[in-house]
Amino acid sequence: MPEPLLCEVADAVALLTLNRPDSLNALSNDLIAAITGALDRFELDPDVRAIVVTGAGRAFSAGADIKGFQGPMRAGPADAVVHFMRPGHRMTRRVEAYPKPIIAAVNGLAFGGGCELVEATHIALAAEDAAFSKAEVNIGIIPTFGGTQRLPRNVGRKAALELILTGRVFGAAEAARLGLVNRVVPAADLLDEAITLARELSGKPPLTLAAALAAVHRGMDAAIDDGLAIEEAAFAHIVPTHDAQEGVAAFVEKRPPRFLGR
Repeated sequence: MPEPLLCEVADAVALLTLNRPDSLNALSNDLIAAITGALDRFELDPDVRAIVVTGAGRAFSAGADIKGFQGPMRAGPADAVVHFMRPGHRMTRRVEAYPKPIIAAVNGLAFGGGCELVEATHIALAAEDAAFSKAEVNIGIIPTFGGTQRLPRNVGRKAALELILTGRVFGAAEAARLGLVNRVVPAADLLDEAITLARELSGKPPLTLAAALAAVHRGMDAAIDDGLAIEEAAFAHIVPTHDAQEGVAAFVEKRPPRFLGR
């Protein structure tokens, strides 16, 4: 059996390719475990500073592996939650809270759990022919990998409800207009654009990026005063670092900074 996830590292960027093209990269528990395992490895690797996630074949991911999860569904609520929902929750929470930038390169279908993976990433680029759907309602269930919570945070309550309740397919241009993806690019340029962006981010001070990611993630649902306290703590954590001191000194001295990742 081929590996469900392909991993390549070059120029400080890890490329993760969902590799179940025969099933449109359906998110089986094996694939979910492979994604979280790769993120665990790369978090501790100083040579990896940004991550790009894409899909093999014509899909980013068509969603959860419903055929594989039919057994737990039939077994009842407890089995369905433990064996179906919670692995997806762990994966999307890991992605969302990751301390290094994760960029989705949406190369085709991103339905159901595939769309939820996009929702959890920090930045998303989509090919012109990418298609999205919150399709769970069409098989009688609700989004199970965090979609009822993250989609409203991505696109707003009313837009999210319309997409979740109808399960309709929508294109890359609408996804960009709603704020689900950052921008749309020609399909032939998608991976190059995503890797170029990841390389740009990999040149930034990594501790500062991690602080910014954490502050935004933790502050999203906080009251403004609590959010400002989170920002203050993140700033105080960064001030003593070499890269913060170097960045300010380089600006004052009108020279390029030399960030060392510490």
